[in-house]
Amino acid sequence: MKKFLALAVVLASAPAQADISHKIQSSVQLTVDGAASAATRVPTVYSVTGSGASTTDGTTTGALGGFGAVTNGVPAVTTISATQATSGDAFSFSTSYIEGDSTSATGSTVTSGVVGSLPLFGDTTTTSGGVAGSLAGTIDSQHGVTITAGGAGTTATGQMVTELTIR
Repeated sequence: MKKFLALAVVLASAPAQADISHKIQSSVQLTVDGAASAATRVPTVYSVTGSGASTTDGTTTGALGGFGAVTNGVPAVTTISATQATSGDAFSFSTSYIEGDSTSATGSTVTSGVVGSLPLFGDTTTTSGGVAGSLAGTIDSQHGVTITAGGAGTTATGQMVTELTIR
């Protein structure tokens, strides 16, 4: 009987079966924004409207003006003047002119992530890039994370994750 009792005590004190996992993960992410520029050239536009008016370009009666020779993508414009066609009658006259962007204009230049010069176009969106400066990140053997701030347009993210799973 004592033998069975000893066997029962040994079986009752058997170690528990469990799966244990432990995971440590460290990371550093460093980002420097890139420079960008988007530009749309503005076209040259000329319009004339009117009624009851006599026009001239200084040489030709009845001229309406318009575009001439093109230099660097911008045409020369012949302007006109107007007078009332018949004294005492109603008249209206209107001209408008928008000078377009020249094709000789230079685009953006980027040096060390910085937009140093902007394009000379009518519709431009420019984003200056980041400057790394002293941007840095390290992880030591004990999973310690160290981050050093950089210049404008930079991001540094450090993290350490410890995971313990018992099943």
